[in-house]
Amino acid sequence: MTSAEIRQSFLDFFREKEHTIVPSASLLPQSPGLLFTNAGMNPFVPYFLGVEKAPYDPPRAADTQKCIRAGGKHNDLEDVGYDTYHHTFFEMLGNWSFGNYFKKEAIAWAWELVVERWGLPAHRLYASVYAPKEGDPGSFDQEAYDIWAELFRSKGCDPAIQIVHGNVKDNFWMMGETGPCGPCSELHVDLTPEGNPFTGRNLVNNDSDLCIEIWNLVFIQYNAEADGTFRELPAKHVDTGMGFERACSIIQNTKGFTDFSKKPSNYATDVFQPLFRKLEELSGKSYVNIYPELGADRAAFTEEMKTAIAFRVIADHLRTLSFSIADGIMPGNNGRNYVLRRILRRAVRYGRQLGFSGEKPFFGALVETLVNEMGGVFPELKNRQDVVRQTLEQEEASFNQTLDRGLKRFEDNVASTSAENTDPTALAIFGNSFSGVVAFELEDTYGFPIDLTELLCAERGLVLDKPGYDQSKKAQQERSRAAQKSNIVRALDISTEAVTEFVGFETDEVEATILEIHPQEDSLFVITDKTVFYAEMGGQSGDTGTLNGEVEITGVQQIGKARAVIIDSSAAVKVGDTVTLKLDEKRRRPIEANHTATHLLHWALHEVVSKDAAQQGSSVDENRLRFDFNSAAVTPEQLAAMEEKVNAAISARDSVSWKEVPHASIKGRPDIMQFFGDKYGETVRVVQIGGEAHALNGYSQELCGGTHVRNTGEIGLFKIKSEGAIASGVRRIEAVCGDAAWNHLNDLAEKWNAELKAARAKLYAANEKLASLGEEAVAVNDFPHIMGAMLAERADISQINATFAHGQRTLEETQQGAIEAEKRIKKIQSSQAAKLADEALAELIAKNEPIIVSFESDASLLQELQNGLKKKGFAGPALLIVDDGDKLHIATHSGPDALAKGLKAGDILRDLAALAGGKGGGKPDQARGAAPDRSKLEELKAAAAAKF
Repeated sequence: MTSAEIRQSFLDFFREKEHTIVPSASLLPQSPGLLFTNAGMNPFVPYFLGVEKAPYDPPRAADTQKCIRAGGKHNDLEDVGYDTYHHTFFEMLGNWSFGNYFKKEAIAWAWELVVERWGLPAHRLYASVYAPKEGDPGSFDQEAYDIWAELFRSKGCDPAIQIVHGNVKDNFWMMGETGPCGPCSELHVDLTPEGNPFTGRNLVNNDSDLCIEIWNLVFIQYNAEADGTFRELPAKHVDTGMGFERACSIIQNTKGFTDFSKKPSNYATDVFQPLFRKLEELSGKSYVNIYPELGADRAAFTEEMKTAIAFRVIADHLRTLSFSIADGIMPGNNGRNYVLRRILRRAVRYGRQLGFSGEKPFFGALVETLVNEMGGVFPELKNRQDVVRQTLEQEEASFNQTLDRGLKRFEDNVASTSAENTDPTALAIFGNSFSGVVAFELEDTYGFPIDLTELLCAERGLVLDKPGYDQSKKAQQERSRAAQKSNIVRALDISTEAVTEFVGFETDEVEATILEIHPQEDSLFVITDKTVFYAEMGGQSGDTGTLNGEVEITGVQQIGKARAVIIDSSAAVKVGDTVTLKLDEKRRRPIEANHTATHLLHWALHEVVSKDAAQQGSSVDENRLRFDFNSAAVTPEQLAAMEEKVNAAISARDSVSWKEVPHASIKGRPDIMQFFGDKYGETVRVVQIGGEAHALNGYSQELCGGTHVRNTGEIGLFKIKSEGAIASGVRRIEAVCGDAAWNHLNDLAEKWNAELKAARAKLYAANEKLASLGEEAVAVNDFPHIMGAMLAERADISQINATFAHGQRTLEETQQGAIEAEKRIKKIQSSQAAKLADEALAELIAKNEPIIVSFESDASLLQELQNGLKKKGFAGPALLIVDDGDKLHIATHSGPDALAKGLKAGDILRDLAALAGGKGGGKPDQARGAAPDRSKLEELKAAAAAKF
């Protein structure tokens, strides 16, 4: 079975058992204590706690849940690439019962799927049950034991051998120190070649990759109380988790449980192989499925081992980053965002092992392959493919700017440490230590996360001076706090008793008297008795404008109850002057429109998503609005509904009014959003949209001191640009209004048209190729180019959105058509290549001489030629070159006779590829690479003839 078939068979099985199949939840967890969703049960916690009722009939569900374990308590980062089964990103297949079925059904169905449907031999399956020691909670899980025993006996197996007792560490699950908990049964698979039950059971829970856990059935039947006791739950639940990648590994690598001669690896499945093939294409290096021994010295790894590890790390990290970004979690400097940045930088560093650099970036180029493989199951990955790729490319480019300098700094420190310690005794004590001060410098100056420096040290057999690093970091934090404190003191250096009246709600210009002037470096802070200028507060940007029509006002500063305008220090003003203050209304009007649209967005959020979604911050200026709120991930459908509600309110041209009232008079009113509390003092200003002016009965009412439009029609148009996570449980929407919204739509249309044009060109080219091969073309969907006219006429937004949606479907169909056409072409070419290879090799091998040959063909021919030489047992050396019109694809072969003469295919290929500016490598018997300089073809042949 393919991985897609394995996943689907699991979901189909539980659909038969009346489970609702639910989509994966976001990787951004609802629980504030988690960095990422790290287990399949995370999204269902409210149902287990009884906080919410499961919305399924019957109350049972099944899913495949995206998970990340890379930081915090659950962290598999350091093991990735070095063994066969650890990942930072993985899928967890699960079936769930919320107070419905329990142990009997859960165990019976697990057996039915794994043994009866998939065909896993029962004697290779071990079930562990809970057997507490003295002081452990609960009692021996006799019920689970009896169910498993009956099933094993039905297959002629001895339960005493196949059922293993596990302690509280391995077989008792707890959500926390208190709360739902219970015993569990883990299913382990014996992957040893001999499959001897007497030895296999001893590998259970002993960190062996030859007997691994694939499924855990948790029976939630107790509640852990604060006093340490365990109370039986009135409603008992089932929580299971099966490692998808492990299931694929076991099924695919054993040929459906028929061949256990080779150690299975998650990486040797079609989950990872497409990514490896793309990496091979990009790097010119070959992936070999080899692994280091447990605890092996990383400094002693061969180049082949380092390359294999790099392939695995990059593929794993790509999945983690791509799925996170698709869920709105971006690389950054804090919390989970920094975890992602660390992971990305590890991947870029491992890319150096494959020959990638700042001049040869690679990470973003892998996204399309991942989306092609997994976008159908996880549509968010496909929908945000461009964002994922662009983010990875930007982050890789940013880190590459400092990576080379950082690596040089690292190597210089290693060299200087070795040079300084020449005494043998000193070398034994200090020679393998890497400076903690330099480690912090690498992080602070070059962006090297500390775990990346630890990796570099491990590769060179060095020990990092972690205490020195910690001390340097602490000193830097103290310096930063001191600098922050001094800045605050300077900013508060102005004190005044003056009071400024703000009249900017009703007018854009006012005559005012200068009360005070405070010189500040190269500017003057001018306090007046009146002002039309709004100071930045409450998320609204401060105003700009002029003083007396000539002096530019670059900013506004609130100082107590006074408000100062900021002008150049050269301005000729003095206390007592009467001046005209005029704001830049062309800048203020879009700010007001964006601010009022933010209130509408807040209202729509409550209407569509949840009344409990509370504002966490906002920012509005003349170009856009930004709104932060606490919530679970918002669906595309919810975003569309919110956007529709806001634009409907704009079309209605509802009135916008405000009223100042005593805060005590409206405190506690649920219809008035009061997220700023007592910030405005005893008197507060309520801004309302709709309703009667000053009656406080509008559909949107909110405490706000900012400026607004007079009716919603002045906003013009509202368009959401993006939505995503910025912190644990906090989401951010960025949107634009008015002309900025129309400009954004025009940009989207241009981008869409360009993508559609490129997709059509790709499909047309593929169809032409199909026609030349005598094959039927793939249909092309002709979508009329009417978007530009609709935008120029500023048509109804709902019509524009519908056209965009239809156009997007056309684009996706065209792109998919091109993919299908290219797959058909490759299949045909592969078939033709196999035939051509057979014909060519029959003649060449018959001569019983070294083979040096070139072809003008598709690169698929090269693989067929290599396979043919190996299959036919050619004993001598061979150089095979395929010129595809773009570059030379090169392969070398060394049969037994060639190897006896010291001719190693990998060494020969490296030397020959370099002559044409290329790279490559492989095993002693076969190797492969590519070179860009096609003019060197004959030179390569001549060089090979000299070697052979």
